[in-house]
Amino acid sequence: MTTLLDEQWRVLASLLPDKWRELARTTGAIQRARGAVDGPETLLQVLLLHVAGGLSLKQAVARAQTQGLVTMSDVALLKRLRRSEVWLRELARLMFEASPFVRPAHAPAGRRLRAVDATTVEEPGATGTSYRVHYSVGLLDLRCDFFAVTDAKGVETYERVPVEPGDIVLADRGYCHRKGVAHVRAKGGDAIVRLHSTGFPLLARRGKMPFDLLPRLRALRDGAVGDWPVRFRAAGRLWNARVCAVRKSAAAADAAKKKLVAAASRRQQGEVGATTLEFAEYFFILVTLKRKDLAAADALDLYRARWQVELCFKRLKSLLQLGHLPKRTDASSLAWIQGKLLTALLIEALAAEAFFSPWGFDLAAAQSVA
Repeated sequence: MTTLLDEQWRVLASLLPDKWRELARTTGAIQRARGAVDGPETLLQVLLLHVAGGLSLKQAVARAQTQGLVTMSDVALLKRLRRSEVWLRELARLMFEASPFVRPAHAPAGRRLRAVDATTVEEPGATGTSYRVHYSVGLLDLRCDFFAVTDAKGVETYERVPVEPGDIVLADRGYCHRKGVAHVRAKGGDAIVRLHSTGFPLLARRGKMPFDLLPRLRALRDGAVGDWPVRFRAAGRLWNARVCAVRKSAAAADAAKKKLVAAASRRQQGEVGATTLEFAEYFFILVTLKRKDLAAADALDLYRARWQVELCFKRLKSLLQLGHLPKRTDASSLAWIQGKLLTALLIEALAAEAFFSPWGFDLAAAQSVA
């Protein structure tokens, strides 16, 4: 990601929110005008060397000294990183608010919306240490409210995530496990998760008969939303839920099928089954909220909002895979993740500017940041 850091600083600074320098002081990232770091610009540049450039703390300070930015120790940079967590969080929040990402139109009032994910990180260097970062961010502000580091075998599961009453936790298929969803419900939260076509046994709401999803999906008309009550067994009891679904457009269904076939070919798994290909024509999620609290279309809209930030998540995953996580304290690791989120948003903004101008940035904005 050194290409981001090689861009002229004036261009990058033009993408940042208004009064981003003042925020450095009001949030405590810059506490007093003394020491090696002479202001917000120097601080953010050296922080980006670490979080965006994938450099270790020692490499980042060495690069900063070589570039004439600042002379400081790796310990001093770590302390600066810890103090900058709120600043980086606010910068990411403001950039996210100004971005074109879709916000959920009918989010339940008073409920915290959280999107969880995980990715494997392999630190560069001789050790090649692999581990997995599990994290949760607010769907409305991209604030990282939870992270955990495990070895590379640490599975994605809701059970790892601390849940508070009222939370609505959204996740992809990697989290579609009965014990994990039951964990969210037992803690007083709700789950919205992309449903496996197999691997998550469902029961009809009445009786003990298995719930057969495919015949219901086939009955969906274009543009219609399906909403069926179900139950599932976990932790020694039955839990109520719903399946909400919609038929994909022909183009989206075709793309999904091609992706399945390509993945099977890459893994040398043979031909994809006809049933699996038919399931790819629909989009369906498991929802634990009651219908009176969240309509099916609104539940799908919430997941759509999560899917929109999936673009940012994908960028974030590639950035998380690049670099050295400061694992010693919560504060430094949270700041590291917030810095990665800010970098992902900067890249998206830079890409958008490049799309709309042949020279790759807003000329007037860049000239104003002198």
